[in-house]
Amino acid sequence: MTTDVLKQFTRRPPPEGERCDLCGEPLPAAHRHLVDTSRRSLKCACPPCHLLFTRPGAGQGRFRAVPDRYLTDPGFGLDESDWNRLQIPVALAFFFRNSELDRLAAFYPSPAGATESELDPQTWDAVLGRSRLAELLEPDVEALLLHRGRGGSVTCTLVPVDVCYELVGRMRLHWKGFDGGAEARADIAEFFERITAAARPLAPEPGPAVAPTHPGPPTAPAERETPAASAESTGPAAQSGGAP
Repeated sequence: MTTDVLKQFTRRPPPEGERCDLCGEPLPAAHRHLVDTSRRSLKCACPPCHLLFTRPGAGQGRFRAVPDRYLTDPGFGLDESDWNRLQIPVALAFFFRNSELDRLAAFYPSPAGATESELDPQTWDAVLGRSRLAELLEPDVEALLLHRGRGGSVTCTLVPVDVCYELVGRMRLHWKGFDGGAEARADIAEFFERITAAARPLAPEPGPAVAPTHPGPPTAPAERETPAASAESTGPAAQSGGAP
C-alpha cells in the first residue's frame, strides 16, 4: 500500500452539519449570522467570527453581525388605513433600511420566496416612522416585522433580519394550496408565539418636565380661640339665637 492510500484510512471524517462561511468551523444547529452587505446575503458564522464583526468598521464594513434583540413599542399601533397605505397584499411583511442602496426596502413572504417592493419614504415616515422602533432600527441587520391578525389588528416588532428570512423559509416549506393549509398556519402561529415571547417592550417615554412650584409667603397661623371668647359665644344671647 502507498502512503496516500493509508492516509485515506487514518484521515478523520469531516464533521457533519453546517460550517462557518468564513473560517470553516463546524456549527451547531442554532447559530448566528452575518449580513454580506455587498451581495445582500446571509452568512452562517461561528461565535468568534460573529463577535469579530460586531465591531464598527470590521472587514471594511462588508460583513455586519446580526444582533439578537426583539423589541415592541406599546405606544404604537396600526389601523386599517395605515395597512392600506403600505400596499401589502398579504398579512405578513418586513421592512429594513438597505445601506448599500441607501433606501428603504419592503418584503413580504410568499411560497415562492421573499417578494421585494420599494417603499416610498413619505409612506414610511407617515405610517412606520411614528414608532420609536423606526429610530432604533439598525440598517441591514434588523427589520420591522408586521403581522396582521384575522381580526385586523397589526403587530409591529423589531427583530433580527435573519428571523424574517427564517419565516420565508418556513412558508416555502409548509405552504400548500391557496390559503397555505392547516400545517402552514399552525407553523406561522408557533413562529409568532416565539417572537412575542422574546420581544421586550420599550419603556414609556418620559412625560414633559413639570416646573417646581415655589411656595408663597408663609401665612400667619390662625389665632387660637381664647377661653373668654368661647364663653362669650356660649352666653345667653348666643343660646337664645340672637340679640335681645
